[in-house]
Amino acid sequence: MKKKNYMIRLTRAEEQIMQVLWKLENAFVKDVISELPIPKPAYNTVSTIIRILEKKGFVGYISHGKSHEYHAIVSKAEYRKSQFTGFVKNYFEDSYKSLASFFTKEEKLSLTELEEIQKLIEIEIKKKKNSQ
Repeated sequence: MKKKNYMIRLTRAEEQIMQVLWKLENAFVKDVISELPIPKPAYNTVSTIIRILEKKGFVGYISHGKSHEYHAIVSKAEYRKSQFTGFVKNYFEDSYKSLASFFTKEEKLSLTELEEIQKLIEIEIKKKKNSQ
C-alpha cells in the first residue's frame, strides 16, 4: 500500500486567514482584517499569523516598499483534499465506504439527499467504466 502525504493541519485562526486569502487572492494585512468578523483582531495579530503561514509554506508575498501583498501558495482545493483524506484515514480507517455508511445512518439524511448522492455516485461509476 502506498504511503500518503498529508498537509499539516492549520489552527482555526490560520484557517480563517487562509479563507480570506483564498477569497481575495491578493491582499495586504489591512484587506485581510477588513474581511474578518467583528471583533476585528489587532493588525499585529493578523500580521503575525500571516508570517506563520508564510513559514509553513502556505502564503507568499510581493514587496511594495515596506509593505507586503500576500497570496495563497496552497490552493483551497489542495488543502481541503489533504485534510479530508487525513480525516477519512484517521476516523474511518481509510475507508470511504465506512464514511458513507456513517453519514447515511448517523446523519439521518433525507430521501432527497440520499437520492442526490446516489445520482452523483452513478455519474462517477459511468465515468470510471468509460475510462477503462
